Amino acid sequence: MAPSFLSVAKFVEALLRRRFSSAGLSLQTLSIDSETTIQFWGPPPSSSSENTQKPSLLLLHGFGPSAVWQWSHQVKPFSQFFRLYVPDLVFFGGSSSSGENRSEMFQALCMGKLMEKLEVERFSVIGTSYGGFVAYNMAKMFPEKVEKVVLASSGVNLRRSDNEAFIARAKCHGIKEVMLPASATDLRRTSGMVSSKRLDYVPDFVLNDFCQEKAELLEGLSIGKDDKTNVSPIQQDVMLIWGEQDQVFPLKMAHDLKEMLGIKTTLKIIQKTSHIPQTEKPKEFNGIVMSFLLPTSPSL
Repeated sequence: MAPSFLSVAKFVEALLRRRFSSAGLSLQTLSIDSETTIQFWGPPPSSSSENTQKPSLLLLHGFGPSAVWQWSHQVKPFSQFFRLYVPDLVFFGGSSSSGENRSEMFQALCMGKLMEKLEVERFSVIGTSYGGFVAYNMAKMFPEKVEKVVLASSGVNLRRSDNEAFIARAKCHGIKEVMLPASATDLRRTSGMVSSKRLDYVPDFVLNDFCQEKAELLEGLSIGKDDKTNVSPIQQDVMLIWGEQDQVFPLKMAHDLKEMLGIKTTLKIIQKTSHIPQTEKPKEFNGIVMSFLLPTSPSL
């Protein structure tokens, strides 16, 4: 195993942080209450007047490594047109809480508190996978603040039968075995389900850097416990973006979710991608987002 000071993953993360910095974002930490601290990338406190006139956009990452890994293809193009806020969700990256709540509703409440502390009155939100669970709940909790919602590869209509089917496709014994890989070997198997790009060329010691314990978050989810869904239409316009070959939340779930959310919902499918289209085909993903969020969509 490579020594920690030679960790390729840490070196790559440093490069990704530079990408966020070059997009005009600064890494900040803010206590939102007596128990919870959020680390986030956002506009520097002394932002220019031009920046404050841009619409605000909150990016919520999925299960896995911190936000810099999951939104690295979005921050540069999006920062040209939006005032960006990119937090680590609680219990990921540099965000933490001494409280016992682990639900997606708790995450949504924390993100709402963050935006309130930052005095952001109106904003749109993009959530990918687990981050989409949080984004959907934010839209329900803060309808007066959340303008538009993008749910990317996010099966908020997850049922117990969907979980069981996912476990069968992954050929494992339980959801934790897939979402919380204990080794590089397990992570290689998972990568084949979440991305159309294989990780066979990546050394084991790099993959092992991503194997993190998040079992309590999976147990804290309110969805997927039975065969009922709690999805109902929300007042905001919603864009669903889905990978054609998504094996985590198959495409049928996207069509079902569109029907559940109602007439203000649009579905866009990105061909030849799986569960992380924002990484697999970022230009197409970004174009869909821009055309949805902005009145006149710029070319990226």
